[in-house]
Amino acid sequence: MLIGEVARRSGVSARMLRHYESLGLVRPSGRTGSGYREYSGQDIRRIFHIESLRSLGLSLREIGRALDDPGFTPSTLVDDLIRRTRERIAAESELLTRLHRIDAAEPTGWEGVLQSIALLQALGSKSADARQRAALSTADEVPAPVEALAEAALSETDPIVAGALRWALARSGDQAPPLLAKGLDSPVAAVRKRAIQSLAELPDDEATTHLRDALAHSDAEVRAHAALALGTRGETAAIPTLIEMIVAGKNDTDAADALGLLATDPTTADHLTTTLLNHLTHATTPPPARGRLTQSLAGIPGTRASTVLTDLSHDPDRAVALTATYLLQLRLRG
Repeated sequence: MLIGEVARRSGVSARMLRHYESLGLVRPSGRTGSGYREYSGQDIRRIFHIESLRSLGLSLREIGRALDDPGFTPSTLVDDLIRRTRERIAAESELLTRLHRIDAAEPTGWEGVLQSIALLQALGSKSADARQRAALSTADEVPAPVEALAEAALSETDPIVAGALRWALARSGDQAPPLLAKGLDSPVAAVRKRAIQSLAELPDDEATTHLRDALAHSDAEVRAHAALALGTRGETAAIPTLIEMIVAGKNDTDAADALGLLATDPTTADHLTTTLLNHLTHATTPPPARGRLTQSLAGIPGTRASTVLTDLSHDPDRAVALTATYLLQLRLRG
């Protein structure tokens, strides 16, 4: 079969067939009387083998080795192909993500595109200073892809840079809360912590909704951060978790301060006092927890709290009684 017929039937151009011949991959077995290349059935099968291996991403040199080396085993080469393919897919996925983020920033011209690219590169820098400058640069009307900021905040380990990223997210609008909330489902505790810390610094109502949902989270640290943030926002839904923190002795001082902020409303103050008293008088509450619960009454105003402290000043637990007496004296001085 002549080269033109082989090209037509195989789909491999005559030019490529000549290239294969120059590399020694496939040589026509014969020549016609006029000197034209003549391919045998075996030659054509080899051409199809070459094309099949090319479809896997092998180089022509690797194909030649695979077809001609009797001791060649494909496993190592296939494993290498798998690795290279995964790397290529990861690179393409990263590029696609970057393009989406640039598009989301809605640049008005090429200058905006270049600024977005520079910001994305800086956010991924190994230098903490560069990452911090990138976060702070969003104040200068640099297009800030919110997805990139959220991803950076969830992965940032430097506390200073993390603070800058949370500040940038707080200025980024209403896209940030749902992106950060996804971090609460991470199997990595550190990521969940960064997610709840970032949500706590977002001022909008959607962030508050996610914080309320986080009160039921299985991670106690997530619940604690959510409760503290909600307490500063006047959300009474945080009360059970705040009291749980006081009983457990985890961030109990901050939790007591948050209860004090919630107690500015008289009705809430009385409810808090009753709830704290119920925990104080519960038979299973250990002495150290009773002491912390008594101390938390310091920030609760109103006659109801004063009455409870008066009763506690005669408590059989000397530490509780002394704490209650001291708090009563402070109230009288006040």
